Amino acid sequence: MLNMEFYRDRKVLVTGHTGFKGAWLCKILLNAGADVTGYSLEPPTKPNLFEISGIEQKMRSVIGDIRDLERLKEIFEEVQPEVVFHLAAQPIVRDSYKDPVYTYETNVMGTVNICECVRMNPCVKSFLNVTTDKVYHNNEWEWGYRETDPLDGYDPYSNSKSCSELVTHSYINSFFNNMDVAVSTARAGNVIGGGDFANDRIIPDCIRAAEKRENIIVRNPYSTRPYQHVLEPLVAYLRIAKEQYGDRRCSGSYNVGPDDCDCVATGELAGIFCECWGEGARWESRSSGGPHEANFLKLDCSKLKKTFGWQPRWHVREAVERTVEWAKAWIAGADMAACMDRQIEEFLNDE
Repeated sequence: MLNMEFYRDRKVLVTGHTGFKGAWLCKILLNAGADVTGYSLEPPTKPNLFEISGIEQKMRSVIGDIRDLERLKEIFEEVQPEVVFHLAAQPIVRDSYKDPVYTYETNVMGTVNICECVRMNPCVKSFLNVTTDKVYHNNEWEWGYRETDPLDGYDPYSNSKSCSELVTHSYINSFFNNMDVAVSTARAGNVIGGGDFANDRIIPDCIRAAEKRENIIVRNPYSTRPYQHVLEPLVAYLRIAKEQYGDRRCSGSYNVGPDDCDCVATGELAGIFCECWGEGARWESRSSGGPHEANFLKLDCSKLKKTFGWQPRWHVREAVERTVEWAKAWIAGADMAACMDRQIEEFLNDE
């Protein structure tokens, strides 16, 4: 169990706070009583979870570009954060093919900038850089990648995130090891959950089609991914940041993903969604062409489990059920902040 009391009144900076994962993370932190500042571009979609969640009035929200080092320096100097979560990124594989330069500028130089600000501000005691499961050289093999496996990344998004890992590692060796700060990276699998309105993601595509009573189009039904509810990695991030704050020996690189039984093909995930949604929802396979994407990807999360006693809580079916619950509440005009609070509380109290 994660003791959230650690975060009460603590100054926390979250980059990418207007995104899907960032908004959920800020909601958890605010519920715990943390003093939260976010630094990010404007919300990437309309509608978006940042506005829906009602957190904007409860935290300091700074709209800024992670590529703007001088602005980022100003915010660090003003806020003096103790804990930093770096989530700001260009996160879509297919978009990285469309604009590789922006992807590298954001994901690589953005990491350089955040590391530089951590280096210049001794107030920071715990720093977590969130990357992705796609940082590994993908051999399309059936067993999970471990933190010691080679990094690479085929497409500009995956490769830029591999570079982000290397930047962080260089700063650890060059600077952070001689400072009073603990630094880790977290490589998370594919997340699903309420409030994701992004394009080119399977569950948001399912929800949009189901709401319109159209067939769900799955472009690659046989690609296997480690799907997990968004709260799974976020609570792991909070645990890593907390534990390394008190003991720097806990710092390192960590895979954050579901158990093998929840690494499912995209077509199977779409089938689970249709069962949970009901109302005659159905999917069909229809390739849209497009650039290369990995077909098979799994993570070995033994290190996270051994170090922190961490275990996934919601299996893939329950993760989809919770996502459908959120989406249907949103469509019905329910109080979504209350819905998020309820799901967070249930997750944190679920043994």
